[in-house]
Amino acid sequence: MSFLTAEWKKLAFANYIVPPETLQDLVPEGTELDFWEGNCYVSLVGFMFQNTKLLGLKIPFHTNFEEVNLRFYVKRKEGNEWKRGVVFIKEIVPKRAITFVANQVYKENYETMKMSHHWEASSSKREIVYRWKCKNQWQSFQIISSIASHVIEKGSEEEFITEHYWGYAHAGKQKTNEYEVKHPQWELYEVHSCDINVNFGLVYGEAFSFLNNALPSSVMLAEGSEISVESKRKIKEITNS
Repeated sequence: MSFLTAEWKKLAFANYIVPPETLQDLVPEGTELDFWEGNCYVSLVGFMFQNTKLLGLKIPFHTNFEEVNLRFYVKRKEGNEWKRGVVFIKEIVPKRAITFVANQVYKENYETMKMSHHWEASSSKREIVYRWKCKNQWQSFQIISSIASHVIEKGSEEEFITEHYWGYAHAGKQKTNEYEVKHPQWELYEVHSCDINVNFGLVYGEAFSFLNNALPSSVMLAEGSEISVESKRKIKEITNS
């Protein structure tokens, strides 16, 4: 049985090209940075969890909620296969129980904050907004997009960003947790405009304050789908088995 199942809906991405050395100390043991056309990325991602179940059970008041995270991309070779994954710098949710379980079980860096979202669609456009309150300051990420969606082009930046199906997290000295995230390929909406009002230094630490003055190299909005998060395993145990 999957550890967690849910729907991830209306995923907003703002992707920034950053110097690799910015992330090198955060790369989990056994993985290496993943590049697209020679570029190293971090992504600000906002989306909704819907119909969430933990080990097949719905937890009251914890089925639908927002998440915003800052993540980067890694890969790991196992045998002849390259596993492409993500590492989360921080994941923000409005539910303390979600934060507790994720931090304790998966050794992720979740934090609980007050959050809200706004979705609105007309005949000509779609508006998606995610908001979160950090140290009494509201942050926000807004996208205006098309109504119609399209298939992701093979070999594109959009494919690179959206198709990393493994998660990795530090799990102690020379240990890394690995878990699989399963979902079909998503469709994307054409982004017309975006507004990012985020103090990256305040939310994610001084090392990322340079993003306050950076423009994203791309912005995307994915429809999303049903997903499952599988049980974790430790890379060190895999290597020695």
